[in-house]
Amino acid sequence: MSEQRLIVGLGNPGKQYVYTRHNVGFLVVEEIARQLKVEFKKSSFTNAFIAETSYEGIDLKLMLPLTYMNHSGVAIASALKYWEMDVSDILVVCDDFQLPFSQLRIRSKGSDGGHNGLNSVIAKLGEENFSRLRMGIGQPPSKSGVVDFVLEEFTPKEKEHLHDLIQTTLDCCLVWLKDGVVKAMESFNKRKE
Repeated sequence: MSEQRLIVGLGNPGKQYVYTRHNVGFLVVEEIARQLKVEFKKSSFTNAFIAETSYEGIDLKLMLPLTYMNHSGVAIASALKYWEMDVSDILVVCDDFQLPFSQLRIRSKGSDGGHNGLNSVIAKLGEENFSRLRMGIGQPPSKSGVVDFVLEEFTPKEKEHLHDLIQTTLDCCLVWLKDGVVKAMESFNKRKE
């Protein structure tokens, strides 16, 4: 049996959320599917869109939970149980307003860092030992404006660089897939000036 890996993009379903900061996880995983020429289908066993393919001999599954951000863990936990996968075989891709725009941070484990989607995943899996890739979306103008900030669309200036951010994040996902989280950390956890 070949190795299995799951890459999950966190976001919110619905046209009104597509290009919001909170949905960069969705955008990355959708782009992976597009480049690997595989289509998403509504899952029969969990509330998500799923795409399955093979990459470098690895049985790769891509997932977009349809549970909305704050309940992402529900769909992920069901999928892991169905596929009999270990939490160490997943990579969760999400936004992070505590990182400068376009900076990446990949880790093999850790806390939710105040991210409601990661909080849900940790709560439903019952542990923190899964890889997570945070994409910097810049900081909100004030602490009280966090919710509005993450649910707003990117600025025109940010949109100019969004494609590059998505591609770099995709590259990081593929390094994680082929060479593991340590190699991905060494290659992508560099501070942007």
